[in-house]
Amino acid sequence: MGWQTLELRIEQSLATITLNRPKALNAINLAMVGELEQVVRQVRDDPDVRVVVITGAGEKAFAAGADITEFKAMSPIDAWMFVQRLQRLFLEIERLPKPVIAAVNGYALGGGCELMMACDIAYAADTAMIGQPEINLGIIPGAGGTQRLARLIGKQRAKALVLTGEMIGAQEAWGLGLLNKVVPADHLMVEVRKLAGKLAGNAPVAVKAAKEAIEDGYDMALERALAHEAQLFALCFATEDKTEGVNAFLEKRPPMFKGK
Repeated sequence: MGWQTLELRIEQSLATITLNRPKALNAINLAMVGELEQVVRQVRDDPDVRVVVITGAGEKAFAAGADITEFKAMSPIDAWMFVQRLQRLFLEIERLPKPVIAAVNGYALGGGCELMMACDIAYAADTAMIGQPEINLGIIPGAGGTQRLARLIGKQRAKALVLTGEMIGAQEAWGLGLLNKVVPADHLMVEVRKLAGKLAGNAPVAVKAAKEAIEDGYDMALERALAHEAQLFALCFATEDKTEGVNAFLEKRPPMFKGK
């Protein structure tokens, strides 16, 4: 399928989604939202894909936010419908049963920062800039920027970033807990692919269960979350991959997981 605002490349078990509006700093417009909805479902349903990477085209931006030119004509109802759609999309990314890596190659602002936070792991170039600058437009973040940000770095730090609208560098973002790793810009995709290869070698059912345990359990009371974890732990024991993993360990060989 021909995409207008993004590119999808599938190599063996790795799917790379590239936001492809470099002249607009990969700003997220309505067309991109529609195409992302389709491509996210495509990689979700592809049994050969075990890891997903999201990055931006060019060297300047991962995604510099929503396309502000589309905001000008939006009514409050239009804005509410748009941001709810964006929230659903980012939730779908967050809940993919496969690891999702953000390869932040430049500006990750507004909706771009919100997309980054919906991913499981975020690697960034040392030149990347992160922020939620919506306050400078007289609005607030609407696709997770007030919610995921506070959950990731705490309320006080989140309020400072949102209320000032300031951008921060990759190293500072790493120090706050927004990024997992900062690497030289020309090594970003090398490091991301190295991580993707490691994740792709893990048992798919266990990966899905681990994501579910962490995501669902985070907002549960501890006792209930532990019970949920125990159920998922036991579920893994019903898989062929568990048998393969244990046998491989005892036989001192690499496991060959099949996702069963």
